Amino acid sequence: MAEFTMELNDEQKEVRDWLHGFAADVIRPAAAEWDEREETPWPVIQEAAKVGIYSLDFYAQQYFDATGLGIPMAMEELFWGDAGIALSIVGTGLAAVGVLANGTEEQIGTWIPQMYGDANDVKVAAFCSSEPDAGSDVASMRTRAVYDEAKDEWVINGTKTWATNGGIANVHVVVAVVDPDLGSKGHASFIIPPNTPGCSQGQKFKKHGIRASHTAEVVLDDVRVPGSCLLGGKEKLDERLARAREKARKGGERVKNAAMATFEASRPAVGAMAVGTARAAYEVALEYATRREQFGRPIIDNQGVAFQLADMRTRIDAARLLVWRASWMAVNGKPFTAAEGSMSKLFASETAKKVTAQAIQILGGNGYTREYPVERMHRDAAIYTIFEGTSEIQRLVIARTLSGMPIR
Repeated sequence: MAEFTMELNDEQKEVRDWLHGFAADVIRPAAAEWDEREETPWPVIQEAAKVGIYSLDFYAQQYFDATGLGIPMAMEELFWGDAGIALSIVGTGLAAVGVLANGTEEQIGTWIPQMYGDANDVKVAAFCSSEPDAGSDVASMRTRAVYDEAKDEWVINGTKTWATNGGIANVHVVVAVVDPDLGSKGHASFIIPPNTPGCSQGQKFKKHGIRASHTAEVVLDDVRVPGSCLLGGKEKLDERLARAREKARKGGERVKNAAMATFEASRPAVGAMAVGTARAAYEVALEYATRREQFGRPIIDNQGVAFQLADMRTRIDAARLLVWRASWMAVNGKPFTAAEGSMSKLFASETAKKVTAQAIQILGGNGYTREYPVERMHRDAAIYTIFEGTSEIQRLVIARTLSGMPIR
C-alpha cells in the first residue's frame, strides 16, 4: 500500500507538466471555437490520441498509479485547459470505469481497446445510466433487459438520457433492470457492441455549458446482445441477485448496484475536473486583479478583491486535498466509511461554482463578456453540481453513510 502524500513524485510531475503543456497549447486555443460550435472536437481528440493522451495505455497508467493521484492530477490539468473539450477527451473513461468496475478480465481486454480506437481511427464510448424519469432516483429506472435463454442473448428496451457521447459512441455501456422487484439492487450493466441493431441516438441536447461535449439520448429498441455482453457474467449476476433477494427477505440490507459501483469509482475524478476549472478561473482573476487599475492602484490592493482571491485559493486547495485523499483511499482499498468520495465531489463541485462566479465579479463587466474565458468557465462549472450525482444526492449519501442508514 502506498503512503498518502501531498507531493507528486518526479514521474508524476513530468506527466503533469506534459498535460499542462497540451492543455495550454492545444486545448485552450480551441476552447472558444468549439464552445460556439457545440460539436465534438474530433481534431483535438485526434491530437490527444497522436501524443498518447487519448489512449488505453495512458488511462491505464494513471488508473493503476499506486498513489491514486494519477487520474485526479490528469483531470485537473486537462480541465484547466477547457471543461468541454476535456470532457470530450476523457468522457470515454466513464464507460471504461464501468467495465473495469463490473467486468471480467476477458471483457476488459475485449471492449476497452474498442472504446478508444487508435490515433488513425479515433473512437469514443458512452456510459448510459440516467433516464428521462430516473436521474438521481436510480430505483425508478425503466430500461429492461430480459434473458433469452434459448439464444443466450439479452434483449434490452428503453431510453437513456444525458449520455456523454451517446449515439456517436463505438461502444455503449448500458445499465438496465433485470429484476424489477429488487429496485436498484436488480440492475446490471451491459456492453452494446458497435453497430448493434436497435441502438440509436435520440435527442442531442443544446447545453448551458460544456458545449464541446456531445450529450444525447440513446434509444434501445429490442436491442439484442450476446450473453457474453453482460458485465461480470450471468453466474456472478445470479449469485448477486440471490443475495439481494435473501437480504430483502431479512429486512433489507445495503447492496451495491452496477451504476453505483461506477459512480463511486469516478466521483473523486469529477471532483478533480471541478478543481481544474476553478483553478483556471482563479488564475485569470488573479492576473486581472494585479494589472487592472482603478483609482490609481491595482484592484488587488482593495481588501474586497484581495480577500475574495484568498478565499478562492483556500477553497481550491482544500478541494484538491479532499479529492487526493479519496483517490488514494480508493486505489488502496480503503473503505469510504464517511463517504469520502462523495465529500470530495461535493466540495470541489461547489467550489468550482463559487470560484468561477467570484472570478466574474472581480473582472466586472469584462468578466460577463465572451472576450474573457471566465464567462465560459462559469457556465461549465454549473454541471459539476449536477452530473454523476447532484450536490443534494452527495449530501444524502454522506449523511446516510455517517448514520448507517441504507443508500437506496
